[in-house]
Amino acid sequence: MTSRRSFLKSALVAGVALGLAGPAMADELATLKDKGVLRIAMSGAYPPFNFVDDSNQVVGFDPAIGAEIGKRMGLKVEIVTTAWDGIIGGLLANKYDAIVGSMSITDERKQVVDFVGPYYRMRRGIFVAKDSRIATLDDLKSATLGATLGETHEQWAREAGYKVRTYKGLPELLMELEHGRVDAIVNDDIPVLLAIRSQDAPVRQLEVELPGVADEAGIAIRKGNPELHKAMQDALDAMQTDGTYLAIAQKWVGGDIR
Repeated sequence: MTSRRSFLKSALVAGVALGLAGPAMADELATLKDKGVLRIAMSGAYPPFNFVDDSNQVVGFDPAIGAEIGKRMGLKVEIVTTAWDGIIGGLLANKYDAIVGSMSITDERKQVVDFVGPYYRMRRGIFVAKDSRIATLDDLKSATLGATLGETHEQWAREAGYKVRTYKGLPELLMELEHGRVDAIVNDDIPVLLAIRSQDAPVRQLEVELPGVADEAGIAIRKGNPELHKAMQDALDAMQTDGTYLAIAQKWVGGDIR
């Protein structure tokens, strides 16, 4: 969450402090192999990348990528869903072993976690109701802009001086936009465009240039784990070489997003 894409808020700062206390005493790969389980975290509120289906199962592109990486490492994968704005803090507190949740790779985040990948690319988009009079970025100055709490899009919107209202994830953002409780939303473009198409939603993307906002999504792990990093990267690379990655991408997002 591409574009998943976050700046570090107060809830995360405590986790950062914990994570900076010192590097891991030993690489975690051996421990994970002994346990036979890799716990991966995501919000569960970012369709089609990760979401809860009608059977109450977390599914989507991210869980599929995480499960395949785990399989190639000989590990069973367990999915943990958690609020996005505290997800790095949870990783640093050992509540799970990796974040496979469409997280943007940023310099800020690289100070406290390491990234495997990238495993897909994303771009920021701004969306409004079809009948909205908003047509330019200047028009947004008097508007209320919805964003997911803790994403890089929220940071961008606040730094740009827009009035921002935050939500838990994309389904809530779209609902608020369609009911007129926000004037526009900012999000990675792929999941919104797919949602518009599948739901025939009365929403359109603003035709505006947003330079410098192409992001890469990575898998976050705790620092000090070169062996774990290599094992996960090798699994991801092999998936991309043998066609498994493309099959997963076509199933969940309709095409190659590398």
